[in-house]
Amino acid sequence: MTNRNIDDQGSLSSSIWTDSIANNKQPNGKELIAHLKTVHREHAGFTEKCASTCRDKAGLNSYEWLAEIVPDIDGTRVLDLACGSGPLLKILYDRNKKLKLTGVDMSPEELEIAKTRISDDSADLFELKAQNLSTISDDSLDVVLCHWALTLMDPIAPVLSEVRRVLSVGGKFAALVDGPMNDAPGYSDVHDLIYSYVQDKLPSYGEFDLGDPRIRSTNSLKNLASEAFPDATIKVESKIVSMQGPIAEVTKTAAGFFYASFMLPPEIHNTMLSKLSNLLSITKQKEELGNQGRFIMPISRIVINN
Repeated sequence: MTNRNIDDQGSLSSSIWTDSIANNKQPNGKELIAHLKTVHREHAGFTEKCASTCRDKAGLNSYEWLAEIVPDIDGTRVLDLACGSGPLLKILYDRNKKLKLTGVDMSPEELEIAKTRISDDSADLFELKAQNLSTISDDSLDVVLCHWALTLMDPIAPVLSEVRRVLSVGGKFAALVDGPMNDAPGYSDVHDLIYSYVQDKLPSYGEFDLGDPRIRSTNSLKNLASEAFPDATIKVESKIVSMQGPIAEVTKTAAGFFYASFMLPPEIHNTMLSKLSNLLSITKQKEELGNQGRFIMPISRIVINN
């Protein structure tokens, strides 16, 4: 396995996608895919670092909350769409080894990590784009899950069409997406700080963001889902999750969750981290704890009953 260390947050080299942003042009779908492949090639596994650490009041992280959708019934056929490095598949396998698990992702580097934690007889893993699930038959799945990747997919309509095609009647599609930004105290400040540094270099970053912006709004997300699944029942739930620990660790982990942070050259990235640590620092309760930090973020789960 040749991926970089999960904690390595070096900046990305220029790509067609960033060149388009720099020239104030909307990147197309092919440029987006190429950019995402570059991010995940150079930083494979980075998404799970923050997502697995942040937990709700009940102690669940976002993978575990999404996994709740899968019934604990032997033989249930489950697809993890954009499975990445495989944390969600591992949770499901550990819970019930008789589930029939499939994972797809367009990043070979992420899939290599997934293969180290999910053996060949535990899950079928395929390198595929979400817009074309060519190896998966019609009506062949009971549950499709997608953890925090729907916001990065463009065009989104073919993705939803493919999910509907592979789901059986009565099946479920559930996705973990960004929650309402103002639900989590301080989250918008973290977002704005990171983006301000990136926008000094790429002023159009944020105006032309990754994926389809309709996924980031609850109402427009519901509308998209209703168009793709006209006879389905659709529910969106939101909550906040957080992590707390040594300020340097919390700051680096939180920053690494934002794709935007990878746009910064090392010296500017370090300056941004210093400013971010000031935002995330909390009053230490005991001297031996050292300087502590806390990061809070909003998440939402959309569940579509086909």
